[in-house]
Amino acid sequence: MTFKAIRFSIEDEIARLVLNRPEQRNALDLDMRQEIEHVVRDLRANGGAKALVIAGEGGAFCAGGDLRALSDGRRPTTANRERIRRLHIWFSELLDLEIPVVAVVDGPAFGAGFNLALAADFILATPRAQMCAVFVRIGLVPDLGGLQLLPRIVGLQRAKEIIFSGRVLGMEEAYRLGIVHEIVPQDDPLATGVAFAQRFRHAPTDAIGMAKTILNQSFNLDRHALAEMESYAQAVALETPYHHEAVAGFLAKKPLQFVWERFGRKTKDK
Repeated sequence: MTFKAIRFSIEDEIARLVLNRPEQRNALDLDMRQEIEHVVRDLRANGGAKALVIAGEGGAFCAGGDLRALSDGRRPTTANRERIRRLHIWFSELLDLEIPVVAVVDGPAFGAGFNLALAADFILATPRAQMCAVFVRIGLVPDLGGLQLLPRIVGLQRAKEIIFSGRVLGMEEAYRLGIVHEIVPQDDPLATGVAFAQRFRHAPTDAIGMAKTILNQSFNLDRHALAEMESYAQAVALETPYHHEAVAGFLAKKPLQFVWERFGRKTKDK
């Protein structure tokens, strides 16, 4: 597929998805939404990557939905509903992608762009990054999963304050709130994100994928249902080649393949 609004590649088992409409600060238009959907479905169907890094081109992550495209003609209410429902189809598939997803935020991540970043398992942000649930400023409610994702990270009361006010979050505050995993230099954010993601090349992808799927359900299910999910996942994990090789290596007193502290840079102390 030829992409118009994004760049996509897989190198050394790390997928790179770069939002590429810098003149519009990488605002989400129809082309971009369809191309992200294609990439996510391809990764789910064909694999080939141990992690996915999402970044924006030209000093912006994503300014949100393309308001110019939204304002081109009035649509029936049902058409608007269907448009948002289609967003949630591919967005849910992104959330459920069973590899680690790293968002690298440089510049604005506003509206749907903020929520796209929240879909990642880790957010790395430069000092000049800004986040904003901007919807209230134009009389809208958050879409693209924001009403679910944000309160799970910061708590219900703080999420209400961020959403009701529509104020801009600087990265020091976003870091304190647990939204941002790490504040990184802004000289080459994509390279920094890829370096962070590369540690997962040595990780047990199957085990992480199953753990991620269960964690995504952990706020919705009671402990009995979660225990059943854990039991089935562990039964599968016990039969994976990765586990067998790790146990054999341990018994032979060989170093483990995946030790988090061995890879990447030191994370800023909280």
